[in-house]
Amino acid sequence: MDLTSIPPHSTFSMLPACRSLTAVRSHGSLRNDTPKPLPRFSHAEFATNPPFPDAAAAAMSASALIRDVDDFVKVHGILLAASGVPPPLYRQLFRKLSSETFDGGDFFSIEPCEGGRQRRLLLSADFLGKDSNVFLVDHAWSFRLSDALQQLREVPGLAERMATLMCVDLDLKSNDENLESETQEEESGSLDNVLEILQKEMDKVKERGVDAAIWLELEALGIDDEMLKSLELSTKFPNLVALNLWGNKLEDAETIIQEVTKCRRLKAIWLNDNRALRDWISKLILDGIPGLEIYNSCFTSNFGEWALGFCGSIFGADNPGCLSECSGSLASITTLDLSNRCVRCLPKAFSPIMLPSLSHLNIRGNQLDQISVDDLLQLLKSFTLQTLEVDIPGPLGNSALQILEYLPNLSFLNGISASVITETGKHVIDSALQPRLPEWAPSEPLPDRVIGAMWLYLMTYRLADEEKIDETPVWYVMDELGSALRHSDDANFRVAPFLFMPDGKLASAVSFSVLWPIQDVHHGEECTRDFLFGIGEDKQRSARLTAWFHTPENYFIQDADIIWTSMQVDPEVKKAFELTDLHYTNQFPFEACLVMKHHLAETILKAQGRPEWLQPTYNLETQLSQLIGDYFVRKQDALNNLWILKPWNMARTIDTTVTEDLSAIIRLMETGPKICQKYIEHPALFKGRKFDLRYIVLVRSMDPVQIFLFDVFWVRLANNPYTLEKSSLFEYETHFTVMNYRGRLNHMNTPEFVREFEEEHQVNWQTIHQGIQDMIRSVFDSAAAVHPEMHNPQSRAMYGVDVMLDHLFKPKLLEVTYCPDCRACKYDTEAIVGNGGIFRGRDFFNTVFECLFLGKTAHNEISM
Repeated sequence: MDLTSIPPHSTFSMLPACRSLTAVRSHGSLRNDTPKPLPRFSHAEFATNPPFPDAAAAAMSASALIRDVDDFVKVHGILLAASGVPPPLYRQLFRKLSSETFDGGDFFSIEPCEGGRQRRLLLSADFLGKDSNVFLVDHAWSFRLSDALQQLREVPGLAERMATLMCVDLDLKSNDENLESETQEEESGSLDNVLEILQKEMDKVKERGVDAAIWLELEALGIDDEMLKSLELSTKFPNLVALNLWGNKLEDAETIIQEVTKCRRLKAIWLNDNRALRDWISKLILDGIPGLEIYNSCFTSNFGEWALGFCGSIFGADNPGCLSECSGSLASITTLDLSNRCVRCLPKAFSPIMLPSLSHLNIRGNQLDQISVDDLLQLLKSFTLQTLEVDIPGPLGNSALQILEYLPNLSFLNGISASVITETGKHVIDSALQPRLPEWAPSEPLPDRVIGAMWLYLMTYRLADEEKIDETPVWYVMDELGSALRHSDDANFRVAPFLFMPDGKLASAVSFSVLWPIQDVHHGEECTRDFLFGIGEDKQRSARLTAWFHTPENYFIQDADIIWTSMQVDPEVKKAFELTDLHYTNQFPFEACLVMKHHLAETILKAQGRPEWLQPTYNLETQLSQLIGDYFVRKQDALNNLWILKPWNMARTIDTTVTEDLSAIIRLMETGPKICQKYIEHPALFKGRKFDLRYIVLVRSMDPVQIFLFDVFWVRLANNPYTLEKSSLFEYETHFTVMNYRGRLNHMNTPEFVREFEEEHQVNWQTIHQGIQDMIRSVFDSAAAVHPEMHNPQSRAMYGVDVMLDHLFKPKLLEVTYCPDCRACKYDTEAIVGNGGIFRGRDFFNTVFECLFLGKTAHNEISM
């Protein structure tokens, strides 16, 4: 696609305030002329998450009007350094930013790939040297995650543009295009065309002799069942060894079996993309043709020298080979591609005697489960291989490093230099990974399609003003040019976000991305970027690539059987508060094992195993591979795969997301450390709405464990009826219950809730409460057992414990909160458990202090 041919879009409106930043901008970077003015983000600071948190201070301190490149560098110095733009390009970048020059159309073109389900960027200019030019990339859509679906539904033209950019509107082509395609197919399916091809092959038989092997290419010629019978292939070509009927109009399975099995000397047949194909056809064809080595691109159990010769480019249409074994025919093969051939065991012909010149081998996509790892490694070691392509984990084991240790002569493994693998300790090698492509149902509306595909394109940053950094990340989609940049480990371009302040003040700030070549690039070469620039294996690079590529599922499933974690004891806690033995404090040492979500899960798992009251939980910073493994296992078992992502150490559901999209799960790591927990998809409901319960726990000692549970608890209700409809996952008031800070707060008195809940579900609340109490006791017992260093005679603490009930009314632990908010002070209520009686909100803190520091107890102690 010629970038200059793309018509300009209207500039969509955005919300006026920085903290509700939402923008959909014209893709001026696809044009050669000066675009319309872009929306200005009032008092917006571009503090990306990552790469440059220090950019905030630099941007906020800017106040001088920018007149020349020196002013530009002075104001944007930290931003420029953080972006990585080479200093020789500063002047050019300043010129393009000042004049809003989007000249990508002079250098690049976009073309479809992956069957139209992706786009890639090509260099249309003759040459672009390393660090020789810099280009502006617009941000086509900026939004907060909770607003995404609503904007796609309501902003005119947004869903259409994003659907085209993300290639999820392919099935909406005009009927005329489909009709034209069908007409072309009909024209190609004439009997005369087929007979002409057969006549040419019969002439070849006369030239070569009646005993010569024949190869027939009859692909996509519109051959139907009646035509196939009329061709009498077995009579005309008794020495037919290969028959390609791919993409024809064969519909009757019996006709195929009858005609094909007459060709008794066939070694290969391709029947792909014919409507008649059924699983049971292959067995009948194989039974009817015992010498068949290739069926529909897959090797049969009879494959041998001929199939190897075909994959080694020895045999083909111009050289069909011999009717019997051709001694020495494989000796010249240097490269052998056996990928995705359904191979389970290698034949005797696969040996250094038959293949003495073999140096490049590809065995990806094969189980090879009928030969042991040791035997296969020993066999491969007998060759003089220089390059090898193989699934890891797979038939050679789970470790690229171990493969290289056994095959030390390899120069490249899966396209990556052996020395690089050894130095970096790579696990999943991504040079040949297949990209994740968007999927959708024909009935899905465009907004839903975009939501499903956007995680393949999104980038993120956070905003700040003079007061504080905004807690909610901003996500954005680069324009058509930027979004066409695909990933490569060996990228030839780099992209970095950039905030330009033309007046030297935050009020004038505009966000862009900047693009520049980091290698020499020649005409026609694809332009790529590293999606995980700066992220190595120490930060789970291989696992994070699963957001964009189909990494081997077995790798993560096998890893998921092993829990690998280390307990971190934070030495800064005492130091930060300058604690001495003379002070009481409302903190216990190392209480992070309770109040930080990832440590809480680790503590419970270590002490209790996997209790039913804790949902499967993964720390994405260290257990992404295990999460992916669990995700794939659940997918294979057709189980619900809805997950909730929670930041390690944030409250009020900030940056909390519910999703079933694996790419979304991985990409959300970019907004900060998180746990990923199995969503409680079937919770107990109160009048059709979700709810959770806040309990207050007072801890007087951790050795022995002495904890007290308030007789009063508080109910938090969602505002909307509960549903698992996909579109509802973005509705805060459907899936979340904390309404103190957003949404409508619907307070309900606890006794009233309990009476109505018992009536609605015909249950006894005392039984439910006993289960909750037992669970809470187990949580604190776990912490004491795993972290005995928590105990300190001078420590006391109050914690909030949030609980949800499942549809069987069993408790589920949500989180433990340090120093919970004081909503208890606002209400008088009746205690319906423990000693009963009226609880006065104004007495709350008096009661807390009397229990923790004076030893008085006016509520329920949880006994062992």
